[in-house]
Amino acid sequence: QVQLVESGGGLVQAGGSLRLSCAASGRTFGSFAMGWFRQAPGKEREFVAAISRSGGSTSYADSVKGRFTISRDNAKNTVYLQMNSLKPEDTAVYYCAADYTGWNTIPTMPREYDYWGQGTQVTVSS
Repeated sequence: QVQLVESGGGLVQAGGSLRLSCAASGRTFGSFAMGWFRQAPGKEREFVAAISRSGGSTSYADSVKGRFTISRDNAKNTVYLQMNSLKPEDTAVYYCAADYTGWNTIPTMPREYDYWGQGTQVTVSS
């Protein structure tokens, strides 16, 4: 079992930045690929970014490429999402997820993930 707790959400003006954190506890953090997803009201949960167990491989949704950066610190059992140049369309609840998977796998579909956090709200005002 893995428990995931997100933090760092909030209200920011367009063009601003936020850094989300997701702290994991339970099973060995390094055994999991980690991902960030988001869900806006009335919309399906969508992939944002993911990082492999080693941290050596990453994947991003086209909508955030060049603006968001995912990283992990296995010593601190934490994954981060640095969000720059935020836009109003980035407004959503952001979820952290963990997938018990192979070393270089980067899952991008929600159904591939085994554990989820409760989410943190990000609101970008225009």
